[in-house]
Amino acid sequence: MNRRTVRDLRRGNRSTLLRQLYFRGPVSRQELGALTGLSSGSVSNVVGELLADELVEEAGSVESDGGRPRTLLRVAPGGGRLIGVDVGEAHVRVELFDLALTELARWEHPLTPGGLERDPEPVVGHILTGLDAVVDKSGASPEAVIGVGVGVPGVVEQGDEILVHGPTAGRDAVPLERLLRTGTDLPLFIDNGATAQGQAEMWFGAGRGADNAVIALIGSGVGAAIVTAGVPYRGATSSAGEWGHTVVQVGGRACRCGAVGCLEAYVGAQAVLDRYGRGARAADASGVGGARGAGASGVDGAGGGGEDGVDGAGGVCGADNAGEDQQAAFAAIVGAAGSEARARAVLEETAAYLGAGIADLINLFNPERIILGGWAGLLLGGRVLPRIRAATASYALHRPYAQAEIGLAELGPDAVALGAATLPLAHFLATGGAR
Repeated sequence: MNRRTVRDLRRGNRSTLLRQLYFRGPVSRQELGALTGLSSGSVSNVVGELLADELVEEAGSVESDGGRPRTLLRVAPGGGRLIGVDVGEAHVRVELFDLALTELARWEHPLTPGGLERDPEPVVGHILTGLDAVVDKSGASPEAVIGVGVGVPGVVEQGDEILVHGPTAGRDAVPLERLLRTGTDLPLFIDNGATAQGQAEMWFGAGRGADNAVIALIGSGVGAAIVTAGVPYRGATSSAGEWGHTVVQVGGRACRCGAVGCLEAYVGAQAVLDRYGRGARAADASGVGGARGAGASGVDGAGGGGEDGVDGAGGVCGADNAGEDQQAAFAAIVGAAGSEARARAVLEETAAYLGAGIADLINLFNPERIILGGWAGLLLGGRVLPRIRAATASYALHRPYAQAEIGLAELGPDAVALGAATLPLAHFLATGGAR
């Protein structure tokens, strides 16, 4: 039998009002009653508690119909601090925010790609150093920190112990929470980086107002956050969303996960750089100089790099480009596509594979919106979004495609730390402001 205590009801009412104030504020007490269905007495009592706890503050007033002005209320930005950690392929970025998610401090350190899987202890050390750094820099007290959200690549298994299973060969089942506990007592919330960033896009970005959406993120890796009925879809063991490791070519290119033909092996940043480099080497080997049309592979166009900063066979295509070098090389290819046949052919082929992958998402999940993000996804979308839409239309079922919008993320290319900060924020709202 489900027996809800008075304490449970009170906490539920606090959570209901706090969420409305956070996402709808500033609003008046009267509006809160209409939005929540709670009685005026309940609203008054709970708002009084939240004001006393300094989680809510007054934010001006508005005229009422013939009576006294109505006081507006909002969640107090200074009511607590949130920390978001982005453990990326090539960096650890730690950011500290107020409750309005205004950034107050940032710390960053470069990483070797795959570091969390191959040698997690140094990565943990960087995270802990970053936590201390942003707290000190912002002048916040540790007691003011509501929690630390950590976004990581790979599968995050939520259970008695949080384990991170990386996308590449290396040390599996990294006990990240236990390792972090050796250096911090702050509340920890760990999740896949794409899932965390997707939650931020749904709350504050291109997903606002949608109940069913997929946030498709492309960078060094490829992943997706799937939202159904307003809730992130995680699957049986929290591995849902590994979109980059769905197969688009049987017997195709080798992927870093150990399989072949994965979408990531065709649209991930390194895959694009590799295809461009192979086209350059093929052009050099054939003795062709200057621009020429793409061949059967769609990538063996121009031989020389030229003024756009893409320098033929060797300039953008190392065996394992990472971090700023990888981003600069990728941006150079995108920039060169307006004038260089090989770069243009690579992007068109990438758009075709990406369209096929997005069509799978539409056919499987029937979303209202597909939101393309990640640093590489935003660069691609800015150049070839119409081609991506056209390719998607050619592979997706007509009716669900016609009902879906395909657009770009609004929170920028580096929103994982912001998304990670929404993990403790979600807990804070769900528990009515409990610490």
